[in-house]
Amino acid sequence: MLEPEIAAFVERANAFYASDHPAETVDDQRATYERFAAAFTPPLPDGVRTHDAPLTCADGQTVMLRLYAPAGRAQSKGTVLYFHGGGFVVGSLQSHDLITARIAADTGLCVVAVDYRLAPEHRAPAAHDDCLAVTRAAIDARLPFGPLPRPLQLAGDSAGGTLATSVAMRLRDEGMPGVDGIALVYPLLGIEPQLPARDTQANAPMLTLADVRRYGALYWGADVENRALAAWTIPLEASRYDGLPPVLAIGVEHDPLRDDARLFAARIRAAGGHAHAPVGAGLVHGSWRALATSPGAQWMHREVCRFLAANAARRADVERGVSRVGQPGR
Repeated sequence: MLEPEIAAFVERANAFYASDHPAETVDDQRATYERFAAAFTPPLPDGVRTHDAPLTCADGQTVMLRLYAPAGRAQSKGTVLYFHGGGFVVGSLQSHDLITARIAADTGLCVVAVDYRLAPEHRAPAAHDDCLAVTRAAIDARLPFGPLPRPLQLAGDSAGGTLATSVAMRLRDEGMPGVDGIALVYPLLGIEPQLPARDTQANAPMLTLADVRRYGALYWGADVENRALAAWTIPLEASRYDGLPPVLAIGVEHDPLRDDARLFAARIRAAGGHAHAPVGAGLVHGSWRALATSPGAQWMHREVCRFLAANAARRADVERGVSRVGQPGR
């Protein structure tokens, strides 16, 4: 059953979308998504300041970034790279301004949002390549904002969860340390959603199984060979799940992607790692935008902020040689 406040959110959200929305051009879909997002985006929280700047990657690609600096940036205890959702097709720095600004305000961490390339103009692994390049630059202190505090954590919602997870796994495989935590909200982690939610929530509000498949085809393509070339971009098709930093992976009840988070966390724990995968009862995909009204969305936001802040503090303690009992996100 939907939380009452989420039912109202869904009704309001549906007003932005025509019945034939999936048949619209990609440009029209992006414009609709931006209007929808803007309707739920309040002014910046007090004390948070933004700074946009480009990063030129080693391959010559330019990626726009936005820094959300909390009040007292000099005392901030860490940085989060945030990769937005939108099925690799829609979304921007502006579309997730509500989420990134509130993370900065409520954790005291610096947050850097990444405006990666979108499909179908740029198919897999373009978005992943952009996010990997930005993460490497952050590890090497090459972001265009001056020195940012450590530790560095990755976060993302929906398709942004794929990006955050894939980047962390790729860096692990390359033996490149530097990512100290991963926070995911209703993440897409495979080509096909996992059972049982794939079937039981196939027609869920806000995101259907048909939507997942349509967006996936635009990014990865329908050709299995093309997907094989970008295998590192699909976390649930990885061969190993050890060696990752602590993970928080939140699924929501009414979402065909709900069990992606559960399965991913279970594989990490089986490999000896730390992962927590709570489920937001009564919530839907995209419900983080209902933060102003929904108790469930507020719980989800607190979980993310608590994980990021606690993990940053734990890493700081480790660097100082102080032992902190327990693991973040547990």
